[in-house]
Amino acid sequence: MTDVRIVSSASLRETVADWLLLKNGLLDQRQELGNIVKVALMTDARSGPDEIRPDPDSDDRRGWWGDLDCDTIWSGWPIGTKNWLLERAKISDVYSWEGQTLYRAENYTRQAVMPLVNMRMCSGITVQAQLVGTQRIDVRVTFYRGPNAEIDLIFQDLWAAMLTEPVLSPYGWTP
Repeated sequence: MTDVRIVSSASLRETVADWLLLKNGLLDQRQELGNIVKVALMTDARSGPDEIRPDPDSDDRRGWWGDLDCDTIWSGWPIGTKNWLLERAKISDVYSWEGQTLYRAENYTRQAVMPLVNMRMCSGITVQAQLVGTQRIDVRVTFYRGPNAEIDLIFQDLWAAMLTEPVLSPYGWTP
């Protein structure tokens, strides 16, 4: 398994990823598992037709068109995570109609990375979601190769509002 190394930088406005070059100008081919994990967790999976999306007026189920029959065509798996469905969700408890938000974040993350275990790219994973304060959930994912932890990531702030440019009204005040 040889793949180029992807580096990324993120802000509230955007996430930018690019290939890393070595000093000699060649592509860095280290951290193959890390690249696969980034693709699995930093892309949006296609939602089911009955799943509630953040914008109830939108019919956009996101995802990648290449996921259609990917297991049959090229022995692949659908990429991405459905954590995007929680962008505007309230942090609810176990008695909520949709279920506990903490459990949903953990489950969506687990579904996104479980193919890596099934295809033996890593020996195991642990996923743990934790409520931090009243408006934030952190999801910690640890990937193992043998008994050793290879990658340990924390995804946080799924519910932070996007910062936008202030809009000036024609009267000179910002709403």
